[in-house]
Amino acid sequence: MSSTLIVLNLKTYLEGTGEGAVKVAQACKEVADNSGIEIGVAPQFCDIYRVASQVDLPVYSQSLDPVGAGSFTGHAFVQSIKDAGAVGTLINHSECRLTLANIDASITTARDAGLKTVVCTNNVATSAAAAALGPDYVAVEPPELIGSGIPVSKADPGVVTGSVDAVKRINPAVQVLCGAGISKGEDLAAALELGSVGVLLASGIVKAADPKAALDDLVSKV
Repeated sequence: MSSTLIVLNLKTYLEGTGEGAVKVAQACKEVADNSGIEIGVAPQFCDIYRVASQVDLPVYSQSLDPVGAGSFTGHAFVQSIKDAGAVGTLINHSECRLTLANIDASITTARDAGLKTVVCTNNVATSAAAAALGPDYVAVEPPELIGSGIPVSKADPGVVTGSVDAVKRINPAVQVLCGAGISKGEDLAAALELGSVGVLLASGIVKAADPKAALDDLVSKV
Protein backbone atom coordinates (compact mmCIF):
# COMPACT_ATOMS: atom_id res chain seq x y z
CA MET A 1 0.00 0.00 0.00
CA SER A 2 1.28 3.45 -0.94
CA SER A 3 2.04 6.02 1.77
CA THR A 4 -0.30 8.42 -0.04
CA LEU A 5 -3.62 9.05 1.71
CA ILE A 6 -6.86 10.25 0.16
CA VAL A 7 -9.75 11.13 2.48
CA LEU A 8 -13.10 11.73 0.81
CA ASN A 9 -15.49 13.87 2.85
CA LEU A 10 -19.10 13.04 1.94
CA LYS A 11 -20.39 16.10 3.83
CA THR A 12 -24.22 16.16 3.68
CA TYR A 13 -24.39 15.70 -0.07
CA LEU A 14 -27.44 13.68 -1.10
CA GLU A 15 -25.16 11.64 -3.39
CA GLY A 16 -23.22 10.56 -0.28
CA THR A 17 -26.16 9.94 2.04
CA GLY A 18 -27.56 6.53 3.06
CA GLU A 19 -27.07 3.93 0.35
CA GLY A 20 -25.34 6.62 -1.68
CA ALA A 21 -22.59 6.66 0.93
CA VAL A 22 -22.12 2.92 0.50
CA LYS A 23 -21.92 3.23 -3.30
CA VAL A 24 -19.30 5.98 -3.09
CA ALA A 25 -17.35 3.94 -0.54
CA GLN A 26 -17.46 0.89 -2.81
CA ALA A 27 -16.00 2.97 -5.63
CA CYS A 28 -13.25 4.14 -3.26
CA LYS A 29 -12.51 0.57 -2.23
CA GLU A 30 -12.23 -0.63 -5.83
CA VAL A 31 -9.89 2.19 -6.83
CA ALA A 32 -7.82 1.74 -3.65
CA ASP A 33 -7.38 -1.96 -4.36
CA ASN A 34 -6.41 -1.33 -7.98
CA SER A 35 -4.03 1.56 -7.29
CA GLY A 36 -2.50 0.57 -3.95
CA ILE A 37 -3.35 4.03 -2.58
CA GLU A 38 -5.16 4.27 0.76
CA ILE A 39 -8.56 5.89 0.38
CA GLY A 40 -10.80 6.64 3.35
CA VAL A 41 -14.28 8.15 3.52
CA ALA A 42 -15.92 10.47 6.03
CA PRO A 43 -19.69 9.91 5.93
CA GLN A 44 -22.35 11.51 8.10
CA PHE A 45 -22.66 10.16 11.65
CA CYS A 46 -25.74 8.09 10.85
CA ASP A 47 -23.92 6.41 7.95
CA ILE A 48 -20.69 5.43 9.71
CA TYR A 49 -21.95 1.99 10.71
CA ARG A 50 -23.71 1.48 7.36
CA VAL A 51 -20.50 2.12 5.44
CA ALA A 52 -18.05 0.45 7.83
CA SER A 53 -20.11 -2.73 8.03
CA GLN A 54 -20.48 -3.10 4.26
CA VAL A 55 -17.21 -1.81 2.79
CA ASP A 56 -13.70 -2.73 3.95
CA LEU A 57 -11.96 0.64 3.91
CA PRO A 58 -10.99 3.28 6.51
CA VAL A 59 -14.01 5.26 7.73
CA TYR A 60 -13.63 8.64 9.41
CA SER A 61 -16.13 10.66 11.38
CA GLN A 62 -16.72 14.19 10.12
CA SER A 63 -16.20 15.49 13.67
CA LEU A 64 -16.65 14.53 17.30
CA ASP A 65 -17.35 16.23 20.60
CA PRO A 66 -14.84 16.05 23.47
CA VAL A 67 -17.34 14.63 25.95
CA GLY A 68 -17.40 11.46 28.01
CA ALA A 69 -20.18 9.07 28.87
CA GLY A 70 -23.05 10.70 30.74
CA SER A 71 -25.38 13.67 30.41
CA PHE A 72 -24.36 15.04 27.02
CA THR A 73 -27.55 14.97 24.96
CA GLY A 74 -27.05 15.74 21.28
CA HIS A 75 -23.27 15.37 21.30
CA ALA A 76 -21.17 13.07 19.09
CA PHE A 77 -19.70 10.64 21.63
CA VAL A 78 -16.34 9.16 20.63
CA GLN A 79 -17.13 5.65 21.90
CA SER A 80 -20.25 5.53 19.75
CA ILE A 81 -18.26 6.72 16.75
CA LYS A 82 -15.59 4.08 17.31
CA ASP A 83 -18.10 1.29 17.94
CA ALA A 84 -19.84 2.21 14.69
CA GLY A 85 -16.61 1.33 12.87
CA ALA A 86 -14.71 4.59 12.44
CA VAL A 87 -10.92 4.51 12.57
CA GLY A 88 -10.43 8.26 12.67
CA THR A 89 -12.06 11.66 12.64
CA LEU A 90 -11.87 15.05 11.01
CA ILE A 91 -11.54 17.95 13.44
CA ASN A 92 -12.13 21.66 12.83
CA HIS A 93 -13.33 21.49 9.23
CA SER A 94 -14.06 24.98 7.92
CA GLU A 95 -17.76 24.10 7.97
CA CYS A 96 -17.52 22.97 11.60
CA ARG A 97 -15.03 25.32 13.23
CA LEU A 98 -13.77 24.88 16.79
CA THR A 99 -11.84 26.98 19.27
CA LEU A 100 -8.20 26.06 19.85
CA ALA A 101 -9.13 24.63 23.24
CA ASN A 102 -11.80 22.41 21.68
CA ILE A 103 -9.42 21.29 18.94
CA ASP A 104 -6.94 20.23 21.62
CA ALA A 105 -9.66 18.47 23.63
CA SER A 106 -10.99 16.72 20.51
CA ILE A 107 -7.53 15.44 19.59
CA THR A 108 -7.03 14.10 23.10
CA THR A 109 -10.48 12.49 23.13
CA ALA A 110 -9.88 10.80 19.77
CA ARG A 111 -6.37 9.70 20.66
CA ASP A 112 -7.50 8.17 23.95
CA ALA A 113 -10.11 6.18 21.99
CA GLY A 114 -7.52 5.02 19.45
CA LEU A 115 -8.83 7.11 16.56
CA LYS A 116 -6.62 8.85 14.01
CA THR A 117 -6.98 12.61 13.84
CA VAL A 118 -7.10 14.93 10.82
CA VAL A 119 -7.15 18.57 11.91
CA CYS A 120 -8.27 20.99 9.21
CA THR A 121 -6.55 24.38 8.96
CA ASN A 122 -6.78 27.34 6.59
CA ASN A 123 -3.28 28.85 6.45
CA VAL A 124 0.33 28.41 7.55
CA ALA A 125 -0.18 29.92 11.00
CA THR A 126 -3.10 27.69 11.90
CA SER A 127 -1.28 24.68 10.47
CA ALA A 128 1.63 25.42 12.81
CA ALA A 129 -0.71 25.85 15.78
CA ALA A 130 -2.45 22.56 14.98
CA ALA A 131 0.84 20.71 14.64
CA ALA A 132 1.79 21.76 18.16
CA LEU A 133 -1.22 19.79 19.42
CA GLY A 134 0.10 16.56 17.91
CA PRO A 135 -2.61 15.24 15.56
CA ASP A 136 -1.81 12.52 13.03
CA TYR A 137 -2.50 14.82 10.10
CA VAL A 138 -3.00 18.50 9.39
CA ALA A 139 -5.16 19.16 6.31
CA VAL A 140 -4.64 22.68 5.01
CA GLU A 141 -7.65 24.02 3.11
CA PRO A 142 -8.15 27.71 2.29
CA PRO A 143 -11.95 27.97 2.71
CA GLU A 144 -12.42 30.28 -0.25
CA LEU A 145 -11.26 27.48 -2.56
CA ILE A 146 -13.40 24.69 -1.08
CA GLY A 147 -15.87 23.49 -3.72
CA SER A 148 -14.49 26.00 -6.23
CA GLY A 149 -12.90 23.51 -8.60
CA ILE A 150 -9.71 25.59 -8.34
CA PRO A 151 -7.07 23.44 -6.62
CA VAL A 152 -5.10 25.00 -3.81
CA SER A 153 -1.98 23.39 -5.28
CA LYS A 154 -2.33 25.81 -8.21
CA ALA A 155 -4.09 28.81 -6.68
CA ASP A 156 -1.93 29.09 -3.57
CA PRO A 157 0.93 26.57 -3.55
CA GLY A 158 2.72 28.63 -0.92
CA VAL A 159 0.14 27.76 1.70
CA VAL A 160 0.92 24.07 1.14
CA THR A 161 4.71 24.34 1.12
CA GLY A 162 4.60 26.82 4.00
CA SER A 163 2.39 24.50 6.03
CA VAL A 164 4.60 21.50 5.30
CA ASP A 165 7.69 23.43 6.45
CA ALA A 166 5.98 24.83 9.55
CA VAL A 167 4.57 21.48 10.60
CA LYS A 168 7.92 19.74 10.14
CA ARG A 169 9.66 22.34 12.30
CA ILE A 170 7.15 21.96 15.11
CA ASN A 171 6.37 18.25 15.03
CA PRO A 172 7.99 16.05 12.34
CA ALA A 173 5.64 13.19 13.24
CA VAL A 174 2.62 15.11 11.94
CA GLN A 175 1.89 14.69 8.24
CA VAL A 176 0.23 17.22 5.95
CA LEU A 177 -2.73 16.74 3.63
CA CYS A 178 -3.77 19.29 1.03
CA GLY A 179 -7.40 20.22 0.38
CA ALA A 180 -9.76 22.61 -1.41
CA GLY A 181 -10.58 22.38 -5.10
CA ILE A 182 -8.88 19.00 -5.55
CA SER A 183 -10.53 16.78 -8.17
CA LYS A 184 -8.11 15.62 -10.88
CA GLY A 185 -4.98 13.54 -11.18
CA GLU A 186 -2.81 16.57 -11.83
CA ASP A 187 -4.12 18.12 -8.58
CA LEU A 188 -3.08 15.13 -6.48
CA ALA A 189 0.30 14.91 -8.24
CA ALA A 190 0.92 18.62 -7.61
CA ALA A 191 -0.10 18.28 -3.95
CA LEU A 192 2.42 15.47 -3.47
CA GLU A 193 5.15 17.44 -5.24
CA LEU A 194 4.54 20.33 -2.82
CA GLY A 195 5.33 18.03 0.10
CA SER A 196 1.95 16.80 1.30
CA VAL A 197 1.27 13.08 1.74
CA GLY A 198 -2.20 13.20 0.24
CA VAL A 199 -5.44 15.09 -0.08
CA LEU A 200 -8.76 15.77 1.61
CA LEU A 201 -11.48 16.32 -0.96
CA ALA A 202 -15.24 16.17 -1.44
CA SER A 203 -17.50 17.53 -4.19
CA GLY A 204 -15.21 16.78 -7.13
CA ILE A 205 -15.69 13.07 -6.43
CA VAL A 206 -18.93 12.74 -4.47
CA LYS A 207 -20.97 14.86 -6.89
CA ALA A 208 -19.33 13.52 -10.04
CA ALA A 209 -21.56 11.74 -12.55
CA ASP A 210 -19.31 8.69 -12.15
CA PRO A 211 -17.40 8.76 -8.83
CA LYS A 212 -15.28 5.73 -9.73
CA ALA A 213 -14.16 7.30 -13.01
CA ALA A 214 -13.35 10.52 -11.14
CA LEU A 215 -11.32 8.55 -8.59
CA ASP A 216 -9.51 6.65 -11.35
CA ASP A 217 -8.50 9.99 -12.84
CA LEU A 218 -7.46 11.30 -9.41
CA VAL A 219 -4.92 8.51 -8.88
CA SER A 220 -3.84 8.24 -12.52
CA LYS A 221 -0.70 10.38 -12.19
CA VAL A 222 0.65 8.90 -8.94
